[in-house]
Amino acid sequence: MDKTIRQLTAKEYLSQAYRIDQRINSKIEQVQSLRELAGKATATLSNEAFNGTRNFHRMEDVICKIMDLESEINADLMQLIDTKHEIVTVVKCVENPELQTLLELRYLCFKTWEQIAVEMHFDLRWVHRLHHRALNEVDSIRHC
Repeated sequence: MDKTIRQLTAKEYLSQAYRIDQRINSKIEQVQSLRELAGKATATLSNEAFNGTRNFHRMEDVICKIMDLESEINADLMQLIDTKHEIVTVVKCVENPELQTLLELRYLCFKTWEQIAVEMHFDLRWVHRLHHRALNEVDSIRHC
């Protein structure tokens, strides 16, 4: 494993996938916003007589930005897949199946604590205690 990743706490390490997923979602929203702008620009161009290249260059800039963002999204998706695979490998090393399930629900499925408690049929406080134990196990696995 990479040296910088080894210096992260177990929680920071496991939360990497969630942060990447958030970045992807943010970029998808940006692409949607740019597509809406492009649609407005197209409507404006079709309603007016085409007068020069000024609007054409703006449209070209929007399209380039969309393509750049889509390229970043694809790169982030590949990073997310790799990160989730790495996290799965670590989680599989946790011996207790309940702790494994808790870690998977939280850090791979991005469930809330309340959702995890309901799904696992545990009290919320018990889920937090299990989580603390699971993080300790992940730390010990990562620092072997």
